[in-house]
Order: sequence, then C-alpha cells, then structure tokens
Amino acid sequence: METQSATATNKGANNVQEAPKKRNYRFIIVLAVLVIGGGAFGISKYIHSLHHEETDNAQVEANVSPVIPRVTGYVKEVRVKDNQVVKQGDTLVVLDDRDLQIKVQQAEAALAAAEVNVQVAVATTNAARSNISSSQANISAVDAQIEAGKVNVWRANQDYERYANLIKDHSITQQQYEQALAAKQTAERQLNVLQEQKKVAARQTSAVSTQSDATAEQINAAKAIIKERQAELDNAKLTASYAVILAPENGVVSKIYVQPGQLVQAGQSLFSVVLSNDVWVVANFKETQLDKMKLGQKVSVHIDAFPGKSLEGKITSFSPATGARFALLPPDNASGNFVKVVQRLPVKIEFNDLNQAEVKQLRPGMNVLVDVHLD
Repeated sequence: METQSATATNKGANNVQEAPKKRNYRFIIVLAVLVIGGGAFGISKYIHSLHHEETDNAQVEANVSPVIPRVTGYVKEVRVKDNQVVKQGDTLVVLDDRDLQIKVQQAEAALAAAEVNVQVAVATTNAARSNISSSQANISAVDAQIEAGKVNVWRANQDYERYANLIKDHSITQQQYEQALAAKQTAERQLNVLQEQKKVAARQTSAVSTQSDATAEQINAAKAIIKERQAELDNAKLTASYAVILAPENGVVSKIYVQPGQLVQAGQSLFSVVLSNDVWVVANFKETQLDKMKLGQKVSVHIDAFPGKSLEGKITSFSPATGARFALLPPDNASGNFVKVVQRLPVKIEFNDLNQAEVKQLRPGMNVLVDVHLD
C-alpha cells in the first residue's frame, strides 16, 4: 500500500511539473505571433512613412460671407430661415427705409431748385446781352449827335469869324455879334455835353458787358451745382437701396440672430452665408513633416463623416506663417523661459473634383485625415 501511494505521489508530482511546461509553450507561441505581427506592422508603417505624411489635425474649410447692413435702421422683414439655401441676389433682410426715401425726395427737390437757378441765370444773361445791344445803340446815336454837333460848332465858328470882322467895320450891330458869339459858345458846349454822354454810355456798356460775363459765370456755377445735386440724389438713392440686403453668393444661411423690429447698426454682422461654390481642406502639419512636401502632390482625404471613403486632392499652397503667428497672443521666445514647441504650418488642399456627392455634403469645420503622397 505504501508503494502504491508513493507511486501515485510521484505521478501527481510529474503531472504538476508537466502542466507549466505546456503553458510556457503557449506563451512563447503567442509572444512570437505578437512580435512578428508587431514587427510586420511596424515595418509596414515605416515603409509607409517613407512615402507618405499624415495628420488628423485638419478640417474642411469654405468661404463664409457675413451679412452686414450698410445703413442703420429697424428690421422690417426677415425673408430667410436658418439653414436655408439661397442664390446670389436673393433678398435676405428688408430694413425700414422711410427716412431714406425722405432724403431721396430732399435730394430731388434740391436738384430741381438747381435746375431752376440755371434757367434764371440764363435769363439774366440774355437780359444783360440785350442791355449791351441797347447801350451800343445809344453810343451809336450819341456818335451821330456828336457829328451833328461838330457841324454846328464849325458853322457857328464860321459865323462868329465873319461877324467878328464885320463888327470891326461897324457893318453889323453889337447885338448881331453877340448873337454869333453866343451861338458859337452854345454849339461848343452842346458838343462837349454829347461827348460826355458818349463816355457815360461807354462806361454803361462796359458795366453791362461785365455783368453779362458775371451772369455767364453764374450759369457755369449753376450747372456745377446741378452736377453736385445730381450726385447727392444718386447717393441718396444708393443709400436707400441698401435697405434691402441681398445674398452675396450662392450658399446656405447660418443661424439667424436678427428679428423684425430690431435696430441694427451699419457694419453689424447679422448672420452669415456659407458659400457653396468651393470647399477645401486646411491641414496643420508639424514643421518636421514639411521636408519632402511640395505643391501639386497628391493627397488622400479621409472624411470622418464618411468612414471608408477617400477623396482625392492636391496641395495648392502653404501658409506664409505658422498658425501660432496668427494667434491673438503670438508666442514671443525672447520673453520668459524659452520652451521649444514644435510648430504647425497650415497647408491648403483642394479637391480634384468638386462635383462629387461627398464633396457637396461637406461642411466647414468637419474633421478629416489627410495622407500626402510624397512620391
């Protein structure tokens, strides 16, 4: 009995020793599989890294146009809703334009007054020109009278000389001599009066001519005022047209924060329109990844929203500075303790085909994974 017990004890001990050996073989096999699999995965990743650069720090981008009023006013009507598709030229918001229309009417009245001023200036100029003709006619009449006065002076002088000779011989009376002298003096004075009248008429003609030139200049000034008033009217009409806010391009309206009756200021952003004419990807690569990257390289874009699908694109541009340079508070290594941080450079990637269904469904801000083919 003791021998059987000893034998059983030995067999049990052998079984206990053999069981760990079997587990060790399994562990070695599993470890070998893991090492081989990990090595193969690592080698494949290493080979892939030699010809590719990847990053998941990338997002879809698109042009976003803010809807901004050019004039201050109260909102009269909002004609779009959140996420509505709009086309270029569609009416988005209408402002109350009654005060703007009043300014248009004032500009129209000012333009009409300026046109009347031109007509008045033209009439004044024509009247001044008529006065010039009348003054010139008066001068001509005075010239004729002067010529007649000269004849009278010549005749009076002749009579006076005859009577002066006759008075010496006492052939005529003293009265006749005095009459001849008086006639001579009267004719000379009349001639002097006529010559003075001519001078006055000439001065009047010059004054009327100067006035005519002045009124002609007034016409030019009035015409210039018309152009100014016309410009003011055009500006008033243009300002009034700003009361209707139109869609700048085809796109989708974002969240609308404005309501009818609300007072909006010129330059205030009401909401935005995400333009649908173009989308692209901005990938932020580490500066250590840019060594072999260049323009035109092929890029595979994997969209998180469409698992298992890949879109083709290409590198079209590199940012002129790192993303940190455009931050609100860019880092300054000259101040404080310097800590070297790997910077990222935005790279623009455009899709080869914008008409793909997946591309049309993309929205700005979506996360993507980009794979740049370096070869």
